[in-house]
Amino acid sequence: MKYEKIRKQVLEAILEAVDSGLIKGTSGNIALKDDEEDVIAITPSGIAYKTMKAEDIAIVDMNGKWLDGPYKPSSEAPMHTAVIRARKDVKATVHTHGMFATIMAMGDEELQPTTPPQSEFVPVKVVPFTMPGSKDLAQIVVDTLGDGRAVLLKNHGMFCCGKDIKAAMAATVYTEEMATTAYYAKLLGTFNPMPEEAILKMKELIAADQAV
Repeated sequence: MKYEKIRKQVLEAILEAVDSGLIKGTSGNIALKDDEEDVIAITPSGIAYKTMKAEDIAIVDMNGKWLDGPYKPSSEAPMHTAVIRARKDVKATVHTHGMFATIMAMGDEELQPTTPPQSEFVPVKVVPFTMPGSKDLAQIVVDTLGDGRAVLLKNHGMFCCGKDIKAAMAATVYTEEMATTAYYAKLLGTFNPMPEEAILKMKELIAADQAV
């Protein structure tokens, strides 16, 4: 099987997302760039993840052209490939419809961290609603993301990225956690985000690999 390594990593990540409740049914998608070639493994469109095999994962070029695999690539391939093209530091991208990220994406405010680990992934801005799968959405995600790790997609979900699949999944998990804690704390009237100086300090510690 061609590109076995990245196909297996994408399959493992999508099953992890399903098991953690971040993805339901056939919604959501994950992509990973090969370390040596300019190709990307991405989940296929409309296929049940629980029965998927590594060879079912689609392979596309850097512009999303379908190169290999029995099933057509996710309709969100333009968004994944656009971010990977724009960001030389990004090799993995994750799009999910996590409940709380989707709820918080209905507003216009950036997510704010309430715990130290969440600080690594801010700012988390909101992308205005744009038709899924479109080149317009792909470009606005690139623009809104900037050099960040996560954005919310209004009435849609979230999109996260990282230097590898582990980093992209961590961004996804903590962004959903950030949305969850913000939702409940605001509901209770106890929302108290991390101070800006503490966020900056945590980012410095994480960047220096000194975080506990």
